[in-house]
Amino acid sequence: MKAYLESSKYIDWHHPEIVQQAQDLAVQCSSNEEIAESCFVFVRDHIQHSKDYERNPVTVKASEVLQHRTGYCYAKSHLLAALLRANHIPAGLCYQRLTVEPDGSLFCLHGLNGVFLEQYGWYRVDARGNKPGVDAQFCPPREQLAFSLDSVGECNIQGVWPQPLPVVIEVLEQSETYLEVFHNLPDVAIGEWGE
Repeated sequence: MKAYLESSKYIDWHHPEIVQQAQDLAVQCSSNEEIAESCFVFVRDHIQHSKDYERNPVTVKASEVLQHRTGYCYAKSHLLAALLRANHIPAGLCYQRLTVEPDGSLFCLHGLNGVFLEQYGWYRVDARGNKPGVDAQFCPPREQLAFSLDSVGECNIQGVWPQPLPVVIEVLEQSETYLEVFHNLPDVAIGEWGE
């Protein structure tokens, strides 16, 4: 589990503001499960999805997401992982491959999280932010993610990743605005990635 507790360049939970926010979110909680839910709800409801709210700047590191209170799903998952790790709860990154266009001609990755809960093992949560048609919840052991896999070519990317996928970082770091990210959403080929 060591890799899922580390502070890193993008999941920089040693940053003082992350540590303080993590402590604040845990203060009324009596179990790791309650802490995990508190962190999830905070990121889902209080960090604005960059495309939904048409917000800049493009954030990548967890500390940037917290500072600017905005991020794409990928960046929001970096923050949630950091808040969980700051509370000594193993957490990593998960991805889905979803359709962008209704005709299935374009796909992109969607970022979410895996959190290790003693009672259930790895449990996926999706803090991208709710809106009409999107209702992600924390309700272990049942998963209630933002998006279901409904179209040919959509899939879950295997595993819980301790660090972000390079293709995700590349798009976020090379984009100057939320629209640039939207027009260059990261994707991977299915095959060994999908399940």
